[in-house]
Amino acid sequence: MSLYTNCNLCPRFCGVDREAGKVGYCGETADLRLGYAGLHNGEEPPVRGAGGSGTIFIYGCNLGCVFCQNYQLSQGKKIHDKKYADYELGRSVDASQFAEICLALQEEGAENINIVTGSHTAPALASGLAAARSQGLVIPALWNSSGYDGEETLEVLRDCIDVYLPDLKTLDPEVSRTFYNAANYPEYAQKAILAMMEFRSLRFGTSSGKRATEDVILSGVIVRHLILPGALENTRAVLRWFADHCTGRALFSLMTQYTPVHIPSVRTEIPERFLSTQEYDAVMSMLDEFGIEDGFCQELITDANWLPDFARTNPFSSKLSLPVWHCRGDTWAKRLPQMKIASAQTR
Repeated sequence: MSLYTNCNLCPRFCGVDREAGKVGYCGETADLRLGYAGLHNGEEPPVRGAGGSGTIFIYGCNLGCVFCQNYQLSQGKKIHDKKYADYELGRSVDASQFAEICLALQEEGAENINIVTGSHTAPALASGLAAARSQGLVIPALWNSSGYDGEETLEVLRDCIDVYLPDLKTLDPEVSRTFYNAANYPEYAQKAILAMMEFRSLRFGTSSGKRATEDVILSGVIVRHLILPGALENTRAVLRWFADHCTGRALFSLMTQYTPVHIPSVRTEIPERFLSTQEYDAVMSMLDEFGIEDGFCQELITDANWLPDFARTNPFSSKLSLPVWHCRGDTWAKRLPQMKIASAQTR
């Protein structure tokens, strides 16, 4: 936890004393704040398995994507307009409470604990996972990040994370500066992914979840990439890098769900359309060009009905998720009517 006193956990190297209540770019002190936890069936098949992935959404973020679908959590504190007061959706938990949430997800049949966007809170999360393990957590822990992870973050997590699910958004510093508010993202995302592959090799098997299947991922790396409309050369560069550095060591997950999300107070111009069929087909050809065969490809998505709203107890479609905990009040799944979780599109 002392890493918060001169915080250089991420590549922004803010150096502020978060233990003393100061905040850096992420907007967070040393407190671990969560927004939502629940079973989610919208992830890649070996991540969701039969029981769903036990997602825990962390409040705050060290990146700053200008079209972030989860901006109520990632950027809520930075939205100062009183009209958007509902976006302050984070609640502090200690290691014991975090462990309780993990164990509740496991009890409900989660295949893993899927920590979403927690790079700025790695020390607290490591403590929480250790507490959960000591109390009976046996399913894998998954690190679902933007890829903007610093060396200190990765070292803190090295012994407690089984599966890494990083983004590789772009290798172009200008694209990264414009859309992700971090010109140095490409440099550090590449370093992070290479380190993750050194930490964990691919391994599949049966998790210890209640509805466990034999083909869930237990260890390794899945690299995600979101295609941006009108920016296929950006995707080509990412595919080439993956083919050169990750073939046989990680899986690739291609996402097509870009949606023009307009975040209050963000004025950056963004692509105003969904991905086209022609662009989708062109990227499919790129996969063949670079010989990328091991992984997943999301079906073309051209609507916004799937977007989450974290002000609701269940932010997602009931077919995709089952809530276990919400920042506005404990919502334990065992107290709710049984909800059938249907399969989602492959990611």
